[in-house]
Amino acid sequence: RGISSDQRPKRPLTAYLRFVIDNRPAFREKNPEASNLELIKKLAGAWKELPASQKQVYEEARKTDWKRYGEQMAAYKAQLTPAQAAALKEERRKQLAKRRSIRAKRELNLLGKPKRARSGFNIFLSENFQESEGISPVAKLKKVIDTWQKLSTSQKQPYLQLAEDDKVRYENEMKSWEAKMIELGREDLVRSKRQRLKKKPAEPAKQAGTAKASSGGNKAKLKLHKSEE
Repeated sequence: RGISSDQRPKRPLTAYLRFVIDNRPAFREKNPEASNLELIKKLAGAWKELPASQKQVYEEARKTDWKRYGEQMAAYKAQLTPAQAAALKEERRKQLAKRRSIRAKRELNLLGKPKRARSGFNIFLSENFQESEGISPVAKLKKVIDTWQKLSTSQKQPYLQLAEDDKVRYENEMKSWEAKMIELGREDLVRSKRQRLKKKPAEPAKQAGTAKASSGGNKAKLKLHKSEE
């Protein structure tokens, strides 16, 4: 209680980041039209060409801060109870897991992984969200959900059919993408056979309805049989 990971001492900056912070204003003044990416590239190039003697100044500052960081961490950990230490460890684990997840999603986007198939409701939502009444996004979302729930089965059918078509699109694109990943040696990104079976396009509504009716009939027969016994 009263202690969070925000109070944990911050890790010292690297020598390169110190150089960037010190020199970014001057580089920005000399290159006012440059984008942030272009500016970073210029700073990276300047750091690469910086003489070793000048780099050493930033490296020494990092070492000094690292020593101070070690002392601060020891004092920080000493004040924690076992329960607090365990709670902070779990909080840290979740933060690292979240960062890994973000990095993984960013990598998949760069590799061009196909977008997931949308549900019927998601398609309806994308078409009606901006037009729905409500001041806030939350109010708009509630309005769309309410409208969707009031639609009849026949009114929902066009969106459900579009969703089925999108599932086919997704599976076809995924097969091509996974084949490309195997060629690149990234088998770790390919779904297992079990996952592929789970994500197969759903059977047509008519067949699904027949299967559901059959299942319901079997359940009714089973109940009748038990009552007779």
